[in-house]
Amino acid sequence: MGIILVFAGVFNFIPIMYSLYYEDGNFLSFLFSTLCCLILGAPLTLLKTVDRQLRKREGYLIVALGWLALCLFGSLPYLFSDIDVNFANAFFESSSGFTTTGATIFDDIESLPESILIYRSLSQWIGAMGIIVFTVAIFPILGIGGVELFTAETPGPSNQKLHPRIAGVAKRLWLIYAGLTVACFLLLTFLGGMTPFDAINHTFTSMATGGYSTKDASIGYYNSPTIEYIIMIFIFISGTNYTIIYYLFKGRWKNAWASEEFRFYLKLIPFIFLCGSTYLYFTSDYGVEEAFRYFSFNALSIITTTGYVTADYTSWGPGFVIIFLCFIFMGACAGSTSGGIKMIRHLVFIKNGLLEFKRILHPRAIIRLKLDGQIVKGGVMMQILVFLLFYIILFVFGTIVMATQTQGLEQPFITAVGAAAASLSNVGPAIGDVGPVDTFAKLNDFSKVFLSILMIIGRLEIFTILILFTSYFWKNN
Repeated sequence: MGIILVFAGVFNFIPIMYSLYYEDGNFLSFLFSTLCCLILGAPLTLLKTVDRQLRKREGYLIVALGWLALCLFGSLPYLFSDIDVNFANAFFESSSGFTTTGATIFDDIESLPESILIYRSLSQWIGAMGIIVFTVAIFPILGIGGVELFTAETPGPSNQKLHPRIAGVAKRLWLIYAGLTVACFLLLTFLGGMTPFDAINHTFTSMATGGYSTKDASIGYYNSPTIEYIIMIFIFISGTNYTIIYYLFKGRWKNAWASEEFRFYLKLIPFIFLCGSTYLYFTSDYGVEEAFRYFSFNALSIITTTGYVTADYTSWGPGFVIIFLCFIFMGACAGSTSGGIKMIRHLVFIKNGLLEFKRILHPRAIIRLKLDGQIVKGGVMMQILVFLLFYIILFVFGTIVMATQTQGLEQPFITAVGAAAASLSNVGPAIGDVGPVDTFAKLNDFSKVFLSILMIIGRLEIFTILILFTSYFWKNN
């Protein structure tokens, strides 16, 4: 916990430098925030414990408390700044940043100080790979194993490893992440024509699949096909399992292609592009290229839970509203920076559903589900089904709660559905009054705090948080 707070404080030095360079008057707000993190975090790192063994139970607790602390302390720069925000707004913006959700309460983003803009983008970049994954690279120095933390941070069904030591995993993931970040920045600057400031902000949030922008109209502000295609490439890459990206960098093509989830991802996305853009072409005034680009960009942005927009997809017709609502729940690959349910869970669910027909026809046969040539164990299959069940329960519960808070809005029910779905899936823009051209500013304070909690639960894939509320988690045996 101490290390997490120290890192949160150290990363504040970047917006401090921007504040000094642009002289935007927020130097002291970031300095005070940094001091708060360091004053509380540094003493915690010095505490010694008799039992140095970090078990799974402690791992889940540290991850949950760590993310909550990160979002709470991350709200300090907003509260200390000259921006007129209360705690609910600051906590919402901070949670949306670190969970890479991308929803915002700011109606006029372009009027924000440069240091606040870079802080918002940086929070997504840090949160994307998981502050805990970064932390486990430091734990071996302290004599603490980090496998439990990594498991709690990425509790999906995939257990592939790049290196036998978890610190090695974290370092390799961050090396790939940093390298892709540099490449994206150079392309947006020299090929896309963005200013260096806009390029670094959009690079951070593209690689994070977070979606924070420096413009009120998001990527639509630039009206540039070049920028849109560059960003599409990098959010597609960021939606890929980083284990697969590592294999591709190493030239281990067979290992990458052996992943059924990766092949499913590669086939499904172009199919969605083709069908959706064709539908848009025949139902709008767009040309062929425009229909393809507008639909593909916004669809990929929502599927990968990035949240960038170039057009108001809710204005294309009710059919597209339903289509994009479905996209909100999809998510990209496990082991990527995206949120949502994830492709691998959809794939296992579909394959098991098809096998169920075969089991009905052959009730005495032993028919096993296989993924990547390996038999999927019953426990993994049950975990996926339980995850989907809890996902639906949380979505319904979130919709009911939000429906009690959205009275007075133009589309109260649709807004409740969209806000709950987008927050749980860490997408950002949704439908209704929180659609692609709107913000969450019109919601009341309770709604913002509630949605912030949903973001954290969704970012940690439900189990990491819900397990803390079980009685047996706190028992010694």
